[in-house]
Amino acid sequence: MTIMIHFHQSGYRDFKSYYTRHVQRHLRKAFPELVSYSRFVSLVARVVWLLWAYAQARCGHCTGIAFVDSTPLRVCHNRRISRHKVFRQLAARGQCSLGWFYGFKLHLIVNEYGEVLAFTLTPGNVDDRKPVPQLAKRLFGKLFGDKGYLSQALFERLWQQNVQLITALKANMKNRLLPLVDKLLLRKRYIIETINDQLKNVSQIEHSRHRSPINFVVNVLAGLIAYTWQPKKPAIHWSSRETKALALVQ
Repeated sequence: MTIMIHFHQSGYRDFKSYYTRHVQRHLRKAFPELVSYSRFVSLVARVVWLLWAYAQARCGHCTGIAFVDSTPLRVCHNRRISRHKVFRQLAARGQCSLGWFYGFKLHLIVNEYGEVLAFTLTPGNVDDRKPVPQLAKRLFGKLFGDKGYLSQALFERLWQQNVQLITALKANMKNRLLPLVDKLLLRKRYIIETINDQLKNVSQIEHSRHRSPINFVVNVLAGLIAYTWQPKKPAIHWSSRETKALALVQ
């Protein structure tokens, strides 16, 4: 587990190079019973549930302000979908703001300090709104999302869970009055988009070299855990103008 998590903090682009060039050369004192690379890969499946439990334990605490979003995890290029075999019965075609993709979706809820509060994986064709009630089970306060989470049924269900869903409106919808605090927080949704970007480009939870579904899940979990150990996470920083506006409201 330690080696898998450290890989996502090491800066290496692929696990084989990290294991053969760094772990086997420089970390033998820390891991005196190291096995070969192929043996290590075969043993990875044994820790998937332990990694899941540890990832849950690393989740932050709800503060009453949360942001929800999903990000696609592509498992192959669109041109190779018909030839892809590893995730044939699991992955699905989905659509995001960047177009169509084949793979999964990672659904995240984070607070204003950049701490992960809840997460789940679904096939790429699952509606973003479907896993939200389960993800928000332990939350309270306000949950901010983009236009993809607009739903009266979802709003009412979350309201029964003591969570108020606040989203932007589509162009063809009538405007509505929102408290200034909610408007300002809705503009701060970039925090979860920044986290998704870091998970992909720093923790490297997305790539097309997986050879088994279990290894894919282990890679995602280890990347999430590595992110939770970052000493400096994306967080909301209020400008002086916004601070004055909030002070006037209070």
